[in-house]
Amino acid sequence: MPARTLPGRRRRLRVCSRARGASRFRVIVPSLIAASAFGSVHGLLHSTAFVVARSLVLLLAVVFWLALAHWVYRDARRRMDDWWLVGTATALGALVPYLGPVIYMLFRPPETLEDIHTREIEVRSLEEQLERHEAHCPVCRAEVDVAFLVCPVCTTQLKQPCVRCEAALDRLWQVCPYCATPVVTAAEPAAPDLDAALIAEITTNGNGKPKRKRAATQRAR
Repeated sequence: MPARTLPGRRRRLRVCSRARGASRFRVIVPSLIAASAFGSVHGLLHSTAFVVARSLVLLLAVVFWLALAHWVYRDARRRMDDWWLVGTATALGALVPYLGPVIYMLFRPPETLEDIHTREIEVRSLEEQLERHEAHCPVCRAEVDVAFLVCPVCTTQLKQPCVRCEAALDRLWQVCPYCATPVVTAAEPAAPDLDAALIAEITTNGNGKPKRKRAATQRAR
C-alpha cells in the first residue's frame, strides 16, 4: 500500500506546485504592468520635453496675466477721470489674476469719456438748432437767415425793419434793441363802411335833385 500511494502523492504535489506558480504569475503580472505604467508616467513627467512645455505654459500664463492688467489700466483711463478709481481698477486686475478683469468688466462705466464728450456736443448742437427762431420760412419752408426781412423764395415778409436803423425786428419786440427806437406797427386799412357810403350817396342825390328843379323853374319864368 505505501508503494502504491507514492506516485499519487507526487502527482498531487506537482499539481499543487503548478497551481501555486500560476497564482504567483497572476499576482506578478498586474504588479509588473502597474510598475511599468508608473515608470512611464514618471519618466514622462521628468522628461526634458515636458519640462520645456510646462515652462512655456507658465510663461504664457504670466504674460497673459500682465496683459490683462495692462488692458484694465488702459480701459479704466478711457472710462474714468478719477485717478483713485483708475488705480483701484488696475490693482484689482493685477492682484487678482484672471478673475479681477472679469469683475472690472462687470462694474466698469458703460461709456468712455470720448463718447460722453461727443454726446454732449451733439446735444448742445441740437439745443442750438431748437433755439434758433424762424430758421425756415413759414410758407414755403425754405431755409432763411435770422437777419432776413423777406423770404428770398416766396417773398413772404418774415420780419419788420426798424424805421431808424433798418435792423430786422421780431414781431413781439416793442423797441429796437440796436437803436432804442420804438417799433411802429403799420396800421391796417379800415374796412369800408357800406352804410355810410350809401347814406352819403343818397344825401348827394337828394340835394342835387332840388337844385335841378329850381334851375328848371327859374328858366321857365
